[in-house]
Amino acid sequence: MQPHSRRALRGPLVAFLVMVFAFAATACGASDSDEAGGDDPYTVTHAMGTTELSGVPKRIVVLDSPHLDALIALGITPVGAPEIGKGRGFPSYLADKMHDVAPVGYIAEPNVDAIANLAPDLIIGSKVRHEALYKELSAIAPTVFSADTGTNWHEQAELTAAAVNQSAKMKELLAGVDARAAEVGTKVGAHGKTVSIVRFRTDNFRLYGPGTFSGSLLSAMGFGFGDRTWNEYSMDELSPELYEQINGDVVFYTSPGGDPSATTQNQITKLWTQLPAVKANKAFSVDDDTWMVGIGVIGAGLVIDQTEKLLA
Repeated sequence: MQPHSRRALRGPLVAFLVMVFAFAATACGASDSDEAGGDDPYTVTHAMGTTELSGVPKRIVVLDSPHLDALIALGITPVGAPEIGKGRGFPSYLADKMHDVAPVGYIAEPNVDAIANLAPDLIIGSKVRHEALYKELSAIAPTVFSADTGTNWHEQAELTAAAVNQSAKMKELLAGVDARAAEVGTKVGAHGKTVSIVRFRTDNFRLYGPGTFSGSLLSAMGFGFGDRTWNEYSMDELSPELYEQINGDVVFYTSPGGDPSATTQNQITKLWTQLPAVKANKAFSVDDDTWMVGIGVIGAGLVIDQTEKLLA
């Protein structure tokens, strides 16, 4: 039995996402603080220390997708953001919000000159990816870094919100994600079931654990991940011949860029016909931009929506 093909999300988004976009501002880079006057100084504590801001920034450059999602969810459009990788552009699920955003290199390799040319008054990145650039970026504009990216994704959302003085709004949005996940988990009968989240890569595949972005959402729904030891990023990287370890009751799988021919997806899906989820018709192709790259409140809403659509 073959796994399901990708099913596109259709129709209006759930009430949760309506709430998210109710915060959206139309002006590029502009936002009204919900916690202090826009001209009042405040200090942000982050992975590299503390940074004092003279007021809420207007021209923000982000260096990674969690910070981009967080800003858009708060109604702020950055002036610059990285593309996912060569030829991949910005995350597709945010495309309609990115018309006025300038590319500043790639997530893995920001372009410092492009950042400087935008004359930002705030730069937001992550220590785990961009620590070597911190001093150079701080010479351009006040710079704040989250500790992680993807893993412990609430940290990135909360740091981004603190940097624009909107922590209360982000707290409300994150609570909405948790409530929605619990609701959908009950609806799809997640409790007592295990899940495998698979990302096919060029020569191998990864299993994603409960500490990853998509893993944390499925964990919040009530899914288990089996008895497995995860690395520091809550992942396990495996060679194709170990495909039988994709043994969850439900499987969600992706290929970066949506191109199975560029990864081990075709190779493994020809072999895995006897896996429990495949035999039960519970193996689903999902969108890489949202499940793996779209790390944040908006991306979370889409992952939860798609889980409900596929399993309810």
